[in-house]
Amino acid sequence: MEKKFKFNWGAGAILAVFILLFFVLVGRFFYIAYTKNIENVDLAAYAEKKWTRYQTLDANRGTIYDHRGQPLAEDIPSYTLYAVLDKKFPHIKDPEKTAEQLAPILDREPDEIETTLSKQKRFEVQVPGGRQLSHSEKEKIDKLNIDGLEFKEETKRYYPNQTFAPYVLGYTNETGQNDISGALGLEKTLDKYLKETNGSLSFKSDTKGVKLPDPKEKVKKPKNGSNVYLTLDEKIQLVLEQAMTKADKKYNPEKIIGIVADPKTGKILAMSNRPAFNPNKRNIKDFTNRAISDPYEPGSTMKIFTLAAAIEEGVYNGNETYKSGQYKIPHNRPISDHNKVGWGTITFNEGVQNSSNVLFSKLAREKLGYDRLLNYLKKFGLDKPTGIDLPNEKSGRILYNYEIEKLTTAFGQGTTVTPIQQIQAATAIANGGKMMKPFVIDKVVDPATKKVLLHHKPEVVGNPISAETAKEERDILETVVTKGTGKPYQIKGYSVAGKTGTAQVVDKETGQYAHGWGQNIFSFMGMAPKDDPKLLVYVAVDRPHLKPTELGSYPVADIFTTVMKNSLQYMNIEPEEEKKEKKAVSDSSVKINDYTNEKSSAAESELKSSGMKPVKLGSGEEVVSQQPAAGSRLLPGERVILRMDGDVQMPDLTGWSLSDVLKFSKMMNLDTSVKGTGYAVSQSLKKGSIVKEKDYLTVDFQKPEMPSVNLSDEEEGGASQ
Repeated sequence: MEKKFKFNWGAGAILAVFILLFFVLVGRFFYIAYTKNIENVDLAAYAEKKWTRYQTLDANRGTIYDHRGQPLAEDIPSYTLYAVLDKKFPHIKDPEKTAEQLAPILDREPDEIETTLSKQKRFEVQVPGGRQLSHSEKEKIDKLNIDGLEFKEETKRYYPNQTFAPYVLGYTNETGQNDISGALGLEKTLDKYLKETNGSLSFKSDTKGVKLPDPKEKVKKPKNGSNVYLTLDEKIQLVLEQAMTKADKKYNPEKIIGIVADPKTGKILAMSNRPAFNPNKRNIKDFTNRAISDPYEPGSTMKIFTLAAAIEEGVYNGNETYKSGQYKIPHNRPISDHNKVGWGTITFNEGVQNSSNVLFSKLAREKLGYDRLLNYLKKFGLDKPTGIDLPNEKSGRILYNYEIEKLTTAFGQGTTVTPIQQIQAATAIANGGKMMKPFVIDKVVDPATKKVLLHHKPEVVGNPISAETAKEERDILETVVTKGTGKPYQIKGYSVAGKTGTAQVVDKETGQYAHGWGQNIFSFMGMAPKDDPKLLVYVAVDRPHLKPTELGSYPVADIFTTVMKNSLQYMNIEPEEEKKEKKAVSDSSVKINDYTNEKSSAAESELKSSGMKPVKLGSGEEVVSQQPAAGSRLLPGERVILRMDGDVQMPDLTGWSLSDVLKFSKMMNLDTSVKGTGYAVSQSLKKGSIVKEKDYLTVDFQKPEMPSVNLSDEEEGGASQ
């Protein structure tokens, strides 16, 4: 019995240990339950993180538009290509073959791709050249059906017109995943408006990511960047870019600068430089927007402002004569005309036409006086920046210390200005004496609220001359184009007023003016139509490579005439020949009645009896509007457009005159572009298709073929101009 009830100390010790451990565990459990913390880890936060899923809701950077709403810079989807190398999953089995297939699509060497695809102990790799792929590139790769290739969707900034006003638009850099920031141009200066803010989504889920019955979703909405509307016109900018590219390839100059402005408002419709770059590729070597940041001696385009000052002060008499060739002043070298010998005794107007340095020296020294001339140069804003809403604008310097500097400033040497300073000053000549501040940003709009966050309006920044002076100068500058140095800048059908410029260039190595054929900056400042300028165009070409038979005006004229003519036609500015024809309407013309609210059949019958050609648009029975308006006088055979209710089918424009096409365009409120002269031979909108407002219509015109006749040499020359 004693042996049976003997206490087993070994078993007791083990039991005591287990009891102790039990209480320790229970205590630890209650401690954790109470403090919700273990080893400085907040268990509630850990659980929240473990069971909560987060997603980023991407926002878009603001779009940059031209003034007609065409996108110039926008966000588009892009793709990054990855290759899986882990053999536990679908992976790249043949790196060499895969590299050969991908190389032409990614524009990379096969060896570079193969090296990456052959890496060991990697789950996946990013394929060289596989970042920011377009959708079409992704489709090409998908068609290869290669196991192990995967895409990650992202966003990239895209410039649909490629090399298009790159120094105005600028470009962006990626600072992180789908995080884009402006790096140059308006992309940089307007970054605070364009910048987007990504949103987020969080919810409770199980370990597989499936939402719980009560997911407790939290949504932070993404905020898209604001949209920017510019004054640039896509069509005019494209014409400028194409003309500059053509001249750049043909003449290979050091640089080209082109600006197109609306002189009535100061809006910049186009601006570009050569060399240029494609913001999609960022193949940039020079970060300077030379149109606003490159002061240089302007040459004879400066004479525009000296002439304006002389006319305004009443000291210019176009019929007064002087001896050209040289102008001597005490203690200085004489001023010479560009041909060294002059043209004998000529009138002041002839001196302007021949771009005589002697004439403008006389105007500065004898007629105006240096103080008055300097005062006008300042009135024209040539002593300070314009304040254009583009980054890094610089100002030239008026060199005006010694008498020789004051004289050379009068005709564009010594003193430096920028192209945009000249554009601003020239708006006063084209706009009745009112000088307009140039600008490129029209407005910035919040896409969600439609609130206008920034709005620039036309601003008069000075009245350096009167409207009468501006008109007289335009008349004189027209003769420069018709009779003088500006003959290459004539445009058939339009009167052009303008001034040529040939500026000397300082050689950076010698510090002296460069010499040799073509070693100048050749330029032209022109406006048209002369009596009421709708466009102001400045073109400068620096040191083009010219053949012995080529003049410096050739590349400048190629650009100017192409841009000015196409832009005027695009803007539906009628050639002046047609305006003269309208003014010379004979007694046989017919006054058009008001046909609105009348039966279309009755209106059609009356017009036909008057010799007109009625064109009915729509399917209704009553006329709701007409073109031209009631009271207009037309010659027999002209078309009258009658608009009824209902859809309008596109008529066949073959054989229509330009004026008839413009009537139709105005009636339907179309964006119309015309090419050529004569009568319509083709159209972009198909006959019978439904026409809607703001449709884009292109019409080609051709002159009817004429029978061959013998012409004299003089007639042949006139016909070819």
